[in-house]
Order: sequence, then C-alpha cells, then structure tokens
Amino acid sequence: MKPDNAGGHNAMAPEDTPELRQLYADFESLHIMPLWTQTGSLMPQHPAPQAVPHVWKWSKLYPAAKRSGDLVPVGRGGERRALGLANPGLGGRAYVSPTLWAAIQYLGPKETAPEHRHAQNAFRFVVEGEGVWTVVSGDPVRMSRGDFLLTPGWNFHGHQNVTDKPMAWIDGLDIPFSYQNDVGFFEFGPEKLSDETTPEFSRGERLWCHPGLRPLSGLQATISSPIGAYRWEHTDRALAEQLRLEDEGYPGVFEPGHAAVRYVNPTTGGDVMPTIRAQFHRLRAGAQSAPRREVGSSVFQVFEGRGAVVLNGETHKLDVGDLFVVPSWVQWSLQAETQFDLFHFSDAPIMERLNFDRVQVG
Repeated sequence: MKPDNAGGHNAMAPEDTPELRQLYADFESLHIMPLWTQTGSLMPQHPAPQAVPHVWKWSKLYPAAKRSGDLVPVGRGGERRALGLANPGLGGRAYVSPTLWAAIQYLGPKETAPEHRHAQNAFRFVVEGEGVWTVVSGDPVRMSRGDFLLTPGWNFHGHQNVTDKPMAWIDGLDIPFSYQNDVGFFEFGPEKLSDETTPEFSRGERLWCHPGLRPLSGLQATISSPIGAYRWEHTDRALAEQLRLEDEGYPGVFEPGHAAVRYVNPTTGGDVMPTIRAQFHRLRAGAQSAPRREVGSSVFQVFEGRGAVVLNGETHKLDVGDLFVVPSWVQWSLQAETQFDLFHFSDAPIMERLNFDRVQVG
C-alpha cells in the first residue's frame, strides 16, 4: 500500500517498518483503506479528471456510422444503431465524460427502431438531414436539421425513417451518471410504433410553442420540458437578433461578438431535463470567447462554420459536425474563422443542484 502524496507533503507518512507493512496487509484483508495514503487522489487541490479533452471529426464518424448501417440491422435486442463516443481517458468505457454519454445514431432508409423506455434522460440534435420522426409517449415529432429534441426519462420512444435516404444525428444521455448511482431501469415497448403518422408539428409543440403564452391546462411545473422539439428557426432567429442588438449598440450578447441561448423548460424557466443542460452558441467571424473553466463536463458539436477550440492551451481546428468534450476544470475557449455555430450540452444541473458548481473566467 503506497501513500498517494499528490496533494503535497504528507506529514502523516510513517517510517517503513515490518510492523507497518503488517498493519497495511491487515487493512487489505479487512477491506480497509486508510485516508492518509490516498489524500492526493481523493481530495486534490482542484479537479483532476481522468477524462481528457478530445475531438471527434465528423468526416470520420459519419463514414463509420454508414458502414455500420450496411452491416448491422436495427431491431429488438440491440435496439439502436448508436456509436458511443469513448473518452480516451476513461479506460475503454463508452462514456464521453464521467456523467455524460454521446453517440452518433444512424437510421437507414425506411427503417424503424422499435419503442422502449429507460430511466435515463435523453435528447437528439440534428446536424444534417431529415425524414425521421421520433415518437415520444405516442406523440410523433419531426426531426430536421438544427432541431433539438427531448426524450425525458421513462417515456416510451421509437424512430421511423420514412424516406429513401439515411439519416444520422447525435444522442446525448446521462447514462454514466445513472450507471454510477444504480438508478437505471429499462423496459421494452411494442415493436410497431404507437403512432406512425408524420405531422409537421407534434402535439406538444402545438400546445406549448407560442412565444410568451402558457396553456391554462398546463399550469403545473414539470420535471422535464413538455416541448418535444425546439426548432432551428427559433434558435437561429434568437441568435441573429442578439447580434443585431449588438450592432445597434444595445445589450443582449453573452460576450462581444458571441450570442448564446439556453433551451428551457417553459413550466419552470429552468433546464429542459433534471440532469442535462442544453445551449447554443454563435460567434461572429473573427470573434473569440473568453477562456473558462467550469466544474462538470461539457460536449459541443459544430453546427455551421469553421473555427477552433483551445483546450488547456492546445488549439484544435473544427469543421461542421465535429464534436469535442471539455472535462471538469479544463480551460476552454472558442475562436471563429467564419460565423461559428455550436450546439452545447453539459451536466450543469447536477453540479448546481449539489452545490459543486464553480466557474472561472479569464
């Protein structure tokens, strides 16, 4: 049993004697681990994540997803043709961070992914393509480019592609957090979708997506947002108007040249789901964001434009579709070559609710 002194000088380090070695051997037989040998790893001076910053290139991800579409059928058992992004620092687990899961899901022409439900919260974000409807608790929701779509925990959901072309998107879930805390449940649903219609707008959107208006039938706060799809046209307009206000000399942007919005639950004004925060960023060509560190982890996907992310001082060039992960307390900033649009999700609701959140800017 070797002391871990990563946190600094260990004043409690005793003299190495046969008696001490016997004591440590007895500890191991009793499944005891003394704190003084582990302080550096259990209580570091600042977060020291095992997860590492990493970039996945869409130009390599999409062909891999397409090949899996040619070789691996979708159906009961495997359920989804989803390629989980495995952080290189997490020992081969399909986790993008210790709390978050991100994957590329690929659905071929005329394919249907059967319904199931699970305790984990999930969302989809579409970087390209259309023609798939996801059915969430019996409500068919169109999936189109730039849309952010919710599947809160324990809602039955399945997907159907009604076109002759494949479609891919990213999935985000709280699988690692759920797994670590033993809260996961899973249940198969019907193989046939509960509603195979393809409406332009879901029933949830028709009820809830009217600016500044709330139905009197929905005055009770809900844990997750009742909106199934946050449409790109609204996100795009909100970001564009922030930058127009900046042009006119009025406040509204997050930082100079940097517009940003957060997707919210209209019943509470808070995050769309209890474990996941989702936001969208737009930087003007040539703009840079301030360097930031945050407790908790984040994942970004480039939706439009070219630019770079600086992760702990290392610059990574980015193009449309590329994804990157920012582990806890890793410094990051964005640099825009052209107008630069990025989708962003994180575990911030967990950190804030447990009072672990901390942010350092600059």
